[in-house]
Amino acid sequence: MKNRKTLYILTIAVSIAFIGYTTYTNFIYDPEASRFLRHKTGLKHVSLWLTIMDVHIAAACAAMIAGLINFSRRIRERSAKLHRALGYTYVLAVAIVDLTSGYMAPSSTGGRVNSIAFNFINMIWLVITVVAVVKIRKGKAAEHRRWMIRSYVFVFTNLFTHLITAALHNGIGMDYTVSYTIAIYSTIVLLLLLAELVIRQLKTDPERP
Repeated sequence: MKNRKTLYILTIAVSIAFIGYTTYTNFIYDPEASRFLRHKTGLKHVSLWLTIMDVHIAAACAAMIAGLINFSRRIRERSAKLHRALGYTYVLAVAIVDLTSGYMAPSSTGGRVNSIAFNFINMIWLVITVVAVVKIRKGKAAEHRRWMIRSYVFVFTNLFTHLITAALHNGIGMDYTVSYTIAIYSTIVLLLLLAELVIRQLKTDPERP
């Protein structure tokens, strides 16, 4: 029980900090995303691109919040309807994130190699999420939670990508585009591994948060 509570509290803290930072950076401090866009070349329809990015960010934050709340045992036990509604909200948010990411992927920093990586993330995230829905509809709650963990880690794609990029670019002076490319592919591997580590860790603790 202690492991689960600690992990849940840590996830809450990271999520709040990330949502706060993302909201401030993208909607208040730099709504034109000038720092981010300066690494892109040949980007057309900038105004539309920024609007879609805003939708992307809002949907990602919604997925992060809905998924986080639904991992709470109290919500599941006290209000099945709320749990179900938040679940569908999460699925819808993931779909919107994937659609908007699919639009932005061709203009990814680093070109086609990174566009492929983002499209792979979009595909695998949606597939895993659908599997989680299928499991709960079949009444397999334990398997549903495990697949939801595998799905939920992808809400931290942006966080991991930018942390690794910053470490490589600002930390050791690596070229930004190269750093970003390494970060994207590293993030895919790290998130998949993180999900399995969390699942294995929680198996040792029978209580849910």
